[in-house]
Amino acid sequence: MRRYSILLLLTLVSGLAVAQNRFGYLSYSHVCEQMPQYAQAQKSLDELKAVYDKEARRGEDEFQRKFAEFLEGQKDFPVNILQKRQAELQDLMDKGIAFRRDCQDLLAKAERHLMAAVEDSLNAVIRQVGSQSGYAFIINTDGNTLPFVNGYVGEDVTDLVLIRLGLKEPPIPQPEPAAEPEADQQDQSAEETPAQPAADAESATQETPATEQTQDAPSTTNIETL
Repeated sequence: MRRYSILLLLTLVSGLAVAQNRFGYLSYSHVCEQMPQYAQAQKSLDELKAVYDKEARRGEDEFQRKFAEFLEGQKDFPVNILQKRQAELQDLMDKGIAFRRDCQDLLAKAERHLMAAVEDSLNAVIRQVGSQSGYAFIINTDGNTLPFVNGYVGEDVTDLVLIRLGLKEPPIPQPEPAAEPEADQQDQSAEETPAQPAADAESATQETPATEQTQDAPSTTNIETL
């Protein structure tokens, strides 16, 4: 008996542990890319990148123009002018490379700043879904970090998060079908309904001869009396 109680206790504890270890999973990038804030952030980044690219091309065009002038007149330039033009070209090239590098750093910083607001909103919704659904944690499956999920303890929360974000309509509950009447009752009522007229007809048939005999009786007595 004691051994059975211990086994039962271990089973209950294991069941509780499994229930407490339920978790959710979703593709963070897939959900994030559907948010309007993400689209707005990408638009701002594209516009900023276009400005930087335009300025970088202007510097590159200036370098190409001066380099063409240098090639055209280098045979006629005195040594001091030749060295001066070479230094100018080298300076333009160094500045162009530095500007491109600065642009990449500035774009990365702007992306982190813009995406921080988007991720904060998404993270808040994920925390709400996790708390309300009783999950121990929610895993991001990006990068093939979760190649297998046991459906008994892991649940896909993508739809729950999208609904909470207002990006998907919640499912409409389907009404339960009405109970259909039993077929036997319908058949029985159908059989009983025409049976009543038949019984009335028989009773009417049996009563008719008796009435006729009663009417004929006086005529027979009258004949005998005459």
